[in-house]
Amino acid sequence: MTPVVELSGVHWGPKRQADILHDLTFSVAAGEVLAICGANGAGKSSLLRLLYRHQAPRKGTVRLMGRDLWLMKAPEAARIVAAVLQEQPTDFALTTRQIVALGRLPHRKGFGPGTLDNAVVEAALRRMDLTAFADRPFGTLSGGERQRVMVARALAQEPQVIVLDEPTNHLDIRHQLELLALLRGLGLTVITTLHDLTLAADFADRVLVLHQGRIIADAPPSQALTEATIARAFNVTARVDRSGPAPRFSFQLHG
Repeated sequence: MTPVVELSGVHWGPKRQADILHDLTFSVAAGEVLAICGANGAGKSSLLRLLYRHQAPRKGTVRLMGRDLWLMKAPEAARIVAAVLQEQPTDFALTTRQIVALGRLPHRKGFGPGTLDNAVVEAALRRMDLTAFADRPFGTLSGGERQRVMVARALAQEPQVIVLDEPTNHLDIRHQLELLALLRGLGLTVITTLHDLTLAADFADRVLVLHQGRIIADAPPSQALTEATIARAFNVTARVDRSGPAPRFSFQLHG
């Protein structure tokens, strides 16, 4: 079966600067949940930007559904991949419903939204428990509520892949768990960066660990998040306690 997302020998770096990402090769199957972990500066966000067609690889190929992402037109790619980023809209005057409706733009035919578009938007609002906020200006919402709006906008794209950059950052513990459970239940391919290793271990089918722009682990959480790998990736001394139902991580500075 063709992977939904596939990277082959991918390198990337800013124009006229050295590579930040080096020789990335991995694939993600339909319905798989992949967490990308690593220290600040490891290249996690740069990797995500390759997946949602924000930046092209300097070398190598990114494929969606077996096709080169950069041979697709942008709207076609956006019907397959939706992104939820840490940067949020700056037009705070738009309502929650208007923000979510932006997710329909890749599907839009003609001048205005159709009946199907409106139905999809309302379903996304319900799924993210945002109906009560639908007519509220985006700027009046809390950080956690805004994050849920951005996920609802991505769902309105009806993608096959959803890419998220630290989606739990602005959420309290309950909403972190609720969001991750919802993402798991969508049946979509989910690729997300997560700095919380406990959440990554509990949520993901696979964990890809980046260190200085290279993959140093790509395996199920129990195999990827070992003491040795964590120590290398984060430059700390790590302990993993697997005696309970879920692993517990503890860290110390070297020395």
